[in-house]
Amino acid sequence: MPRRSTAPRAAAAGAELRSLPTWEAGSIDVPFVVARMDELIEQDTAWDEHAHPTHELLWNATGFSELTVGRRTWTVSPTLGMWLPAGTVHRGYAPAGTRYCTAQFSVTAAPALAEGPVAVEITPLLRALLERLDDAALAPESLRLTEAMLIDVLRPAAHELLVDMPTQGVLAPIVAALDRDPGDERGLPAWAELAGVSVRTLSRAFRDETGMSFSDWIARLRAQRAIVMLAAGIHPVDVAERVGYRSVSAFGAALRRTTGMTPGAFRRD
Repeated sequence: MPRRSTAPRAAAAGAELRSLPTWEAGSIDVPFVVARMDELIEQDTAWDEHAHPTHELLWNATGFSELTVGRRTWTVSPTLGMWLPAGTVHRGYAPAGTRYCTAQFSVTAAPALAEGPVAVEITPLLRALLERLDDAALAPESLRLTEAMLIDVLRPAAHELLVDMPTQGVLAPIVAALDRDPGDERGLPAWAELAGVSVRTLSRAFRDETGMSFSDWIARLRAQRAIVMLAAGIHPVDVAERVGYRSVSAFGAALRRTTGMTPGAFRRD
């Protein structure tokens, strides 16, 4: 039987909310090695916390989305997917226009790529092998070979767009405020005064809790929010203002530093 999720639901305002069961790893015997599917999201959609009995590879054919495990949120794109070991409780969000893809891997036939969630580069070879699974004319031996090659070429990515959102301690109220409004322009001194600690203490807390400086952390948070808005068709001028940049040029420079890409790379046609 599936485990029941007791976590609160988190969804963007006005988004369709989908609920799925939370299964233990390997709790269902599946009749496949790898099973692939995709769906075009026609309206903003959020998935409540759930888990699969199989390992899952998630990526997008078009658009950018978010996947959250605990307090960590990753950006998912056409070139950067996510591997989730079976039984990993997660939730997600995809704006309208996203075509997401998933591949479910049998826990008995495919070894876990990592102990926990990990980003995966969706290379042209990996994409071609995944698409080949849809060929109904594949002979059984060809299907077995495709599945074996697919499992063999899966590798963790060298980079990822990940934001860690601490929920306890001195950072919790600051992170919660910036989560609600990533455009808040207060800097570290103002947040330190609000928290009643020194700038040094707060700076060290960000390093210890998230592994990065406050400036790098807020840049990643803003980049994640901006990418989803750009992919949803919101104009860069409006996105820049919403995530705390006073000009499109400053926003573009910050996005390039964080992601290596310009705002135009994320915009929906």
